Amino acid sequence: MHHYSHVPRTALLASALFFFSAATHAQLGAAKKEFTRADTLRGSVTPERAWWDVRRYDIQVSPDYNSRTITGSVILTYATLSKPATGRMQIDLQEPMILDSVFLLDGKRDQVPEKEVASAGMTPAVSGKAAAAIQRERLEFSRAGNLYYVETGTRQAGKEIHKIMMYFHGTPRRAVTPPWDGGWIWARDEKGRPWMSVACQGLGASVWYPCKDHQSDEPDQGASLTMTVPDSLVAVANGRLKHRSSVDGMASYAWEVVNPINNYTIIPYIGKYVHFADTLRGEKGKLDLDYWVLDYELEKAKEQFKQVKPMLRAFEYWFGPYPFYEDGYKLVQAPHLGMEHQSAVAYGNKFRNGYLGRDLSGTGQGLKWDYIIVHESGHEWFANNITTNDIADMWIHEGFTDYSETLFIEYHHGKEAANQYLQGLRKNIANDAPIIGPYGVNKEGSSDMYYKGANLLHTIRQIIGNDDTFRQILRGLNKDFYHQTVTSKQVEDYIAAKSGKKLSKIFDQYLRTKQVPVLELKTDDDKIKYRWTNVIEGFDMPVLLTDGTWLYPTTSEQKLKKDGLHATNLTVDPNFYVQVKKAD
Repeated sequence: MHHYSHVPRTALLASALFFFSAATHAQLGAAKKEFTRADTLRGSVTPERAWWDVRRYDIQVSPDYNSRTITGSVILTYATLSKPATGRMQIDLQEPMILDSVFLLDGKRDQVPEKEVASAGMTPAVSGKAAAAIQRERLEFSRAGNLYYVETGTRQAGKEIHKIMMYFHGTPRRAVTPPWDGGWIWARDEKGRPWMSVACQGLGASVWYPCKDHQSDEPDQGASLTMTVPDSLVAVANGRLKHRSSVDGMASYAWEVVNPINNYTIIPYIGKYVHFADTLRGEKGKLDLDYWVLDYELEKAKEQFKQVKPMLRAFEYWFGPYPFYEDGYKLVQAPHLGMEHQSAVAYGNKFRNGYLGRDLSGTGQGLKWDYIIVHESGHEWFANNITTNDIADMWIHEGFTDYSETLFIEYHHGKEAANQYLQGLRKNIANDAPIIGPYGVNKEGSSDMYYKGANLLHTIRQIIGNDDTFRQILRGLNKDFYHQTVTSKQVEDYIAAKSGKKLSKIFDQYLRTKQVPVLELKTDDDKIKYRWTNVIEGFDMPVLLTDGTWLYPTTSEQKLKKDGLHATNLTVDPNFYVQVKKAD
């Protein structure tokens, strides 16, 4: 079973909302996967990916609901980072989708100044008068499983802008249990009308359109998505609606984002939608809030979506300005539970508080707010603003966003309620595998990236010891890595540097092993002996006792004189995610 997740699947298991057979559980616990050449081609920056950088996607798609097929085209604007050795370009498009033809659109090849190559400020090669001179040159290509090699030729020089037009069609993989087992979603609403969308995190955007399917390369100049659908339906996508036209019973909706965007969050939503809107006076001025829901859900949505403004206020306080003011903020009702699609967050929580009406923490704190509104919107900062190069590091998306729930509670309900919620989530931690997965093969680590990732951040917050410093680190991450892709190590080093704390061993312990540190405490006459066990070499995390005493354990036994006090009476601050072993 694949685990294409951004909402914790473990929560569904815990809530018994879906039934999984014993065979499925056996699959989940199967032996370590042997990676193939195809995994490397999908998950690494291959030579056929390295020489060019995506600048923009312009996607057009026409779905046929009855046949479950799609046809479309993509104009890919790219910059040559260096002169290609072979001119071979890797374009990802997963079977059974088919690439029909590829054309180089080169009426003119614009040289790009050196200073612009590293920026998002490149201008398209073909625009204005040059557009009239476009020459379509057909390019050869060949299939290699879930990708194609397109032969662009070696005449392209470094530091140029080019465009290719790709036509495609096929029957895209159908989502089985979206958003986890992803693909194209062909659903019907409660009135039996077509309702379509896509959920493809991890699985990849190439499940439905041709692209460079690697998280490290986002289109710096944004993307557009144009959907042609029966005019009885409405089509919604990321960013802002730029154009709508209708002819012969078919309507085309063109949407555009101007900011960089993850491939997997460029998403069509097609259904019998109605729209309502609001605005927020935020840190960067007026933020447009747009809501698209099925027509018969309008009144429920108007009530439930009142939670958006309090959520945004909390997150702007903790993380800094919403990262996509230019593209606005949207919630779009989806035929699945939810996903963090940038500026068009998928919402499927049935207008209920909690996670489909359940509290993942078991404390009651999770029933005071709508899980999908809070969690998926938290991803606008961690996943969409700051994106990991490799999904092995996806805890940067999920750990921080899972912790955003705790920070939301703290902002609105106080620290005690927040701590209670955070500690309640620990029952969902499996400690089955390291949080960070193997690199270069498009493979996530353990789903502990959610709850354990959040508890790691909360533990580090205790070590930092100053909530304002911690908040400034969160805001600093979103400012200094604004619209960038990163590695886990960059984020780890940033937090350590800004806090002035030694954190590398702590990150290694919690992210790269599955062991939870054990603090051993025992009484020896008038002294307390203590040390860390079940830890990596050199682990020396400080820990706070509930009586206000700080201990600085290492893997070697140390002593503390505590007159009349026994180890059994000592308790560790429960905000630290550790285990304690006591002996008198």
